[in-house]
Amino acid sequence: MIRHTEISAIDLRKKIKAKEIRFGGNKNLKIYGTLNCPSGKRMKKENRVFFLSEKEARANTYRPCGCCLRKDYNVWKNSLPYCRGGFNNEAKGGPGYRVPAS
Repeated sequence: MIRHTEISAIDLRKKIKAKEIRFGGNKNLKIYGTLNCPSGKRMKKENRVFFLSEKEARANTYRPCGCCLRKDYNVWKNSLPYCRGGFNNEAKGGPGYRVPAS
């Protein structure tokens, strides 16, 4: 993980071009996404971190962005036992849970 405040603009461009940086994240929200994500582009420089891979981001306990990594985000969200607004559909006994037809 590389903090945006700890890398020069030139080194950052070199690492992106060399594919040494492929994902960006928000250190306060613990969310990672693609470098061209509209949500990620709006974050403050002091909150931005960079990762080589999704594996590195997840190892640092970051979750996928719901904007640019929608599919991964939905997988992550549905793996939680409880989501905002109630239990997710896979959590047995939660609102919206349906007993499978026999």
